[in-house]
Amino acid sequence: MFQYAPFQKDAQKTIISTNAADGGNAHSEYLGPLSEMGVMGALIILVLVIVSIRTGIRVYYRLKNPELKMLAITVTVGLITYYFHGILNNFLDTDKASAAVWGFLAIIVVLDLISRKQETP
Repeated sequence: MFQYAPFQKDAQKTIISTNAADGGNAHSEYLGPLSEMGVMGALIILVLVIVSIRTGIRVYYRLKNPELKMLAITVTVGLITYYFHGILNNFLDTDKASAAVWGFLAIIVVLDLISRKQETP
């Protein structure tokens, strides 16, 4: 890692690029919060993952409209895909990638509200 930096072009360097290789992070959505905030940070992330998947599946089974059911399962599977990808990479730090994750979570919340409204007589 110490041999790579001198060969990197200036145009390819980012804010965290250093010649001493002392920048960067854990490259994991789960190890990052664990190293920065401790056990509580990792637990918060794990609770977010579990609750969002559980809510997405629950919403899928509650909804009556087939199009909304398809949306619910698609968004839930998209989140599950991101959560698996998060084991080896973290993109919630970047606004372009995190917009999709938080947008999918917002869709699940809206679909949850719709499914609760359908259940009330």
